[in-house]
Amino acid sequence: MRVLAAMSGGVDSAVAAARAVEAGHDVVGVHLALSRMPGTLRTGSRGCCTIEDSRDAWRACDVLGIPYYVWDFSERFKEDVVQDFIDEYAAGRTPNPCMRCNERIKFAALLEKAIALGFDAVCTGHYAKVIEDSDGNRELHRAADWAKDQSYVLGVLTHEQLKHSMFPLAETPSKAEVRAEAERRGLSVANKPDSHDICFIPDGDTAGWLAEKIEMTTGDIVDETGSKVGEHPGANAFTVGQRRGLKLGTPAADGKPRFVLEIRPKENKVVVGPEALLAIDEIRGIKVSWAGLPISEVDTGAEFDCYAQVRAHGDPVPAKGRVERIADDGGLSRDGLVVTLTEPLRGVAPGQTVVLYQGSRVLGQATIDTARSMQRAELN
Repeated sequence: MRVLAAMSGGVDSAVAAARAVEAGHDVVGVHLALSRMPGTLRTGSRGCCTIEDSRDAWRACDVLGIPYYVWDFSERFKEDVVQDFIDEYAAGRTPNPCMRCNERIKFAALLEKAIALGFDAVCTGHYAKVIEDSDGNRELHRAADWAKDQSYVLGVLTHEQLKHSMFPLAETPSKAEVRAEAERRGLSVANKPDSHDICFIPDGDTAGWLAEKIEMTTGDIVDETGSKVGEHPGANAFTVGQRRGLKLGTPAADGKPRFVLEIRPKENKVVVGPEALLAIDEIRGIKVSWAGLPISEVDTGAEFDCYAQVRAHGDPVPAKGRVERIADDGGLSRDGLVVTLTEPLRGVAPGQTVVLYQGSRVLGQATIDTARSMQRAELN
């Protein structure tokens, strides 16, 4: 096949490209220039997609003997990922920019361009697996190394996108093996540290970065009963589950720490309470998509058994899922996802992504619209 290898500049994508070459595919490497912000254009940036990374990607392609290009997707990244991140926080939600990047950049914009140029597949260094069922339909599954599994952030991939997705690291038992292979192949990124933090916030100070983008207005911090217990400099600076930095003027009656339970941007209030009230029993999601062909229960609206995961490295918990039709503000009907958790999850926030699994298979995902706690409901 003609394969476009997405080269981040890290060891995973370099080894994935090397395996695609070794398998006999016609491979071309491409690095995505995603940001023009000064903080990411320096050596040592904590995120990915820096100038340093583009050079590392070029060196890897040179060793592999494949063509190398840099594609400028910075404007689309700014609009579809960075601005979405700002808008979601301004609305009091907690977004996942890596999910948006995979959905709108790496497996939408990049894949669309690759197919237009005659490529058959896009190859990445993600730890995930694509399996074909007996009818030849593709399914997304967890990688062999569950500790490194990245199927969660790929849960946004559609049936059509999976047809053109290639993950050569799917069966690799450990990251150590990938690094050892890179060393054997003479790739200079063999011992390069993994990227971390949000790529467009290279210093890791999300609150400080947002303060420059969102107008912050002081408001009240209230407890679960609605009583004022403090003031905040801006509700958008808080996240559900946060414990530190609340600076409450009124201590809890039991003397125990309080956590952020909810953010109410329209009222400009932050709700805090005991840790027990972070437990969520039901999730309702919007912007639903299915990774591969949806299971039969999706069309009928029947309840199905699954596991729900709300963080990239979070533990999946047993749940029941079902699809319901909901009307949006314009009166149009669309799919909504209701997930009833058999075991409560802590600190679930609107804006996060819930990904559903059956065994190792990724069923699909939704953006969390509301998260319900039975304990809090009983208080009200």
